[in-house]
Amino acid sequence: MYHELESPGRQLAQAEPGYVRYVLRAADFRSQMELIKQAGWKGVSVGESVGSFAEKTVAISFDDGCETDLLIAAPILRNLGFGGTFYITTGFLGRRGHLSPSQLRELAALNFEIGCHSRTHAYLTDLTRNDLHREVAESKMELEQILGSAVQHFSCPGGRYNSQVAAVAREAGYQTVATSRIHANSQTSDPMALGRVAVLRATSQADFQRLYQGQGLWRMNLQVQLAAATKKLLGNSAYDRLRAALLHRDPSA
Repeated sequence: MYHELESPGRQLAQAEPGYVRYVLRAADFRSQMELIKQAGWKGVSVGESVGSFAEKTVAISFDDGCETDLLIAAPILRNLGFGGTFYITTGFLGRRGHLSPSQLRELAALNFEIGCHSRTHAYLTDLTRNDLHREVAESKMELEQILGSAVQHFSCPGGRYNSQVAAVAREAGYQTVATSRIHANSQTSDPMALGRVAVLRATSQADFQRLYQGQGLWRMNLQVQLAAATKKLLGNSAYDRLRAALLHRDPSA
């Protein structure tokens, strides 16, 4: 799971430490993709991945719909013969640092898979069913109107996910839902609860190599479970305030 990429002289969409920790330098992303290629692995889209679950494949996905999806990520992936899925937050289209509708169509025309990442990037587990329908189902229709083609894959903002999210996504016609739960996916995985691993700014090449090979994911999952328990105890808003305060004190935390 990737987000915005950073290139020299280009301003990021946001400057908050909690956002920047998910922003990779373009050179680091290129190095990671080249590492996969050199190891004999292939980067694919989510749709390609769940269609075969072939060995030595890793699904490459981007959340939010930043402009660097088209300007930086797409050329790197195409040069290596890789696929990828770009999950778009429809309410972000046209904002500074994000794709415009025409740029989104250009990205789709390059044969990259377009998925949905909600309408406003709301935490889905906090919503009523009606609001959840707007974030999950109506945003799908908005994307399909822009693209003129079906949108079949959804990813959960902030990793907030539960059975009601899965049910609404299924009703809306999605084939998969990507969470932030850390596990490798296989033939036995629930397509409405796919695992993903966030690649962070501080992820080293050695850590990345273990990550894409599925090594040590259980340790990372323990950290995610601890964070999830804290979110449940404090609530999403209080958790975010605490997290922001800690990151302002130590951006590497």
